[in-house]
Amino acid sequence: MPGGRLTQQDRRRIAAGLTDGLSYREIARRLDRPTSTITREIARNGGPTGYRPQQAHQDTIQRARRGTPAPPHAATAQIATMEQEIIEMMVTAGMPRTAARVHHDLVLSEDGRRTAAELIRRLNVSPASISVAVNYLVQHGYARRERDPRRRRDVYVIDNDAWYHSILISRRQSLEMVRATMAMAESFGLDSPVRERLTKTASFLEHFSLDMIESADRWRTLLK
Repeated sequence: MPGGRLTQQDRRRIAAGLTDGLSYREIARRLDRPTSTITREIARNGGPTGYRPQQAHQDTIQRARRGTPAPPHAATAQIATMEQEIIEMMVTAGMPRTAARVHHDLVLSEDGRRTAAELIRRLNVSPASISVAVNYLVQHGYARRERDPRRRRDVYVIDNDAWYHSILISRRQSLEMVRATMAMAESFGLDSPVRERLTKTASFLEHFSLDMIESADRWRTLLK
């Protein structure tokens, strides 16, 4: 029943959704539950890579019998829930899940730096997955790659300017889209409604991109 306690079948469906790579939002939609319920359930019971439906169900029953609805380390569980919610927001915005997890882990690191080995160990994912995720983050300006000459390995870094650089990259991509759209518009006749539509789209993207970079430049001092 929507809004009630999760059943054992619900937890099996959550596990199946995680295996299939579904977002928390999609799992929640399929179970007709709030996304926060799914986020909290997974965070309390091993996270996305360690969730076991049978164990989660048994632990929930035990907590209910003891009269303790939250796990012993409630603060830690609350932080984990908030972290998962942030990652889900990034995934919903279009970032691949592993890239979102890597980005979040870099943000929370003391000096904003991790090696590939550290990321593999901390996130419990394959070297190939880390490589793909880091390449995505570097390509979109969310992180940068540095070389450690003493140990001959790459170090992945996130700093205060990361979001600024990601905006610059997004602006460049938008302007490339403007040029492509304008070129396509010119291939249609002057009175063509398609030409008018494409021209207006290109004009909107161009002005929006210029406003975006002006705003980023104006407020960049907040990152210093």
